[in-house]
Amino acid sequence: MAVSIVDGNKVLTTPISREDLKDIHIGDIIYLTGDLTTCRDVAHRRVVEEGRDLPVDIKDKAILHAGPIIRPHGEESYEMVSVGPTTSMRMEKFEYEFVKKTGVRVIVGKGGMKENTERACREFGAIHCVFPAGNAVVAAQEVEEVVDAHWKELGMPETLWHCHVKNFGPLIVSIDSYGKNYFEEKKVEYNKRKEEQIKRISAQVGFIK
Repeated sequence: MAVSIVDGNKVLTTPISREDLKDIHIGDIIYLTGDLTTCRDVAHRRVVEEGRDLPVDIKDKAILHAGPIIRPHGEESYEMVSVGPTTSMRMEKFEYEFVKKTGVRVIVGKGGMKENTERACREFGAIHCVFPAGNAVVAAQEVEEVVDAHWKELGMPETLWHCHVKNFGPLIVSIDSYGKNYFEEKKVEYNKRKEEQIKRISAQVGFIK
């Protein structure tokens, strides 16, 4: 089974099915074990705009919106030095078609995403998660092995670094497989509370001219 509890933490292990995600909801904290491939702007454009296939199979696996720092050891051996997630919103316009074509199951990045990703997660059974910012070295330590590198001509940040990870996280689920969006729901809640507080404060300082 792809979902397990390890030391009290919910861990997803690739390959992951839609069924595995049915009890995972926005705001949950999960960890990832198995296959994770870095995948940023250019790779998304190649898949969606140019109709190219990724050279690594990510069906039922995970991608990370990140441009890592890699230390090579010889020609085909690599060490992950730092891997801080990049802003996921840059991939928003591509994500529906990208998920549809690749079958990726878990998307990890920084910050929220919107309607295209919500729709993709809902229709194809995927989730988007956020890795806490400022922990790029911690994230690199959770990479057990850099298995392979594809499209190296794009440069280090845009290369597809196919990795094996163990207990990669903590990951906060921002969009679940039902299409619910944690960031957007919290914005509504925040704005409601903000208006209430503005009215309360204004009533208290209304005497100031």
